[in-house]
Amino acid sequence: MDILFLGTGAGVPAKLRNVTSIALKLLEERGAIWLFDAGEATQHQILHTSIKPRRIEKVFVTHLHGDHIYGIPGLLASRSFQGGESEVIVYGPKGIKEFITISLSVSQTYLKYPLKIIEIDEGIIFEDEQFRVEARLLEHGIPSYGYRIVEKDKPGTLLADKLVEDGVQPGPIFRKIKEGESVTLENGRVIIPEDYLGPDQKGRIVTILGDTRYCDNAISLARDADLLIHEATFSKGEEQLAFDYFHSTTHQAAEAARRSGSKQLCLTHISSRYDRQAWRELVMEAQEIFTNTDIAEDFKEINIPSK
Repeated sequence: MDILFLGTGAGVPAKLRNVTSIALKLLEERGAIWLFDAGEATQHQILHTSIKPRRIEKVFVTHLHGDHIYGIPGLLASRSFQGGESEVIVYGPKGIKEFITISLSVSQTYLKYPLKIIEIDEGIIFEDEQFRVEARLLEHGIPSYGYRIVEKDKPGTLLADKLVEDGVQPGPIFRKIKEGESVTLENGRVIIPEDYLGPDQKGRIVTILGDTRYCDNAISLARDADLLIHEATFSKGEEQLAFDYFHSTTHQAAEAARRSGSKQLCLTHISSRYDRQAWRELVMEAQEIFTNTDIAEDFKEINIPSK
């Protein structure tokens, strides 16, 4: 599980930062990429990475401001031209379906793969045997969502040596026990999986927030997260400006990380008013409240290791 930042700037593209897009790479887990927002030129940013558009399985849109959605139609179209055949599902606020369908219709773009668009409300918006995704409204000028991505716990390591010691030979029985299935041996003995599995491997939690003021829902979504990605459009001391424009400061992002019990914070959605030299100062501001803080840059990658 890796996070790759494709765009980390606020509002408009800049020389040092493109507008927002974040890729959650789940290549080992499900052979897929999940995108969170796709601002203008996201597909061009992808060209500078190892990401294959046909691997993009889902797109989660936080809100409908242009710097978060203008890259979606072009990306969907290019994915079709590049041989993508598997279904893509786009999740986002009310209006995202109209935006995408009209863009594709007016440009007479035909997709060679199924496209599903789901306009979301708060709550669990996706769940399968591996992952659960929860969305909650944040505080912004228009409806803006944050997403909590929870990897479900996995069975513990198979204690193969113990099985062999107890007379069970490697083979299909090992697989059944690993999958949590009790097995009856030829001699009538019942093998109970719990006796031959280590502790469950705890799943990881990643929280990715859209544009927002400091708010309680951000803290709830980030509860005990392994990584919190929080906007920090403004530096400390600019709280009134942040409030007026429905954004957050470095201190507010750090306070959300501290209160939520997150393990790591990464600041993003950085205003172009801050040059490269100022980025370190933004990190230091946040570290006054939450030590384990970093700042996103375009093409920066963060690994979220297994527990």
